[in-house]
Amino acid sequence: MVESIPLETATELIEATEEKADEIDNPMVITIANSEGNLIAQHRMDGGWLASVSISRNKAYTSAALEMPTHELAEPSEPGNSLYGLQTTDDDQIVIFGGGYPLERDGEVVGSIGVSGGAVSQDQEVAEAGVERWNELIKEEAVTADD
Repeated sequence: MVESIPLETATELIEATEEKADEIDNPMVITIANSEGNLIAQHRMDGGWLASVSISRNKAYTSAALEMPTHELAEPSEPGNSLYGLQTTDDDQIVIFGGGYPLERDGEVVGSIGVSGGAVSQDQEVAEAGVERWNELIKEEAVTADD
């Protein structure tokens, strides 16, 4: 079964992520995808780069498809390493630099977030705000289930 994140939750993740982008004064494009990397929601902030629309979506796809943060693919994809050329596979949807993270529940990937629009370190920082909000929601969900 394809795991997914409800649109309402995806919107909440986008809002938390956008707050961080505003905080660092850098407009971003934020994508939330399901466990197969298919789009749930995407938001392009005013001033966000047009190219970041597809980049953020591909970061979300990559982190869901490979069940790992996209920045962890950089070194293995360098020339001479085992995954060299990875970014040219899967219809060029694979991204090997930071800004994409899987979203997990009970150790399973149920979705992902991809952020693009700044330097890679900024993309990661902003995406991590969305991951932090996801983790807060999962904890709240667990507490509610225990009650």
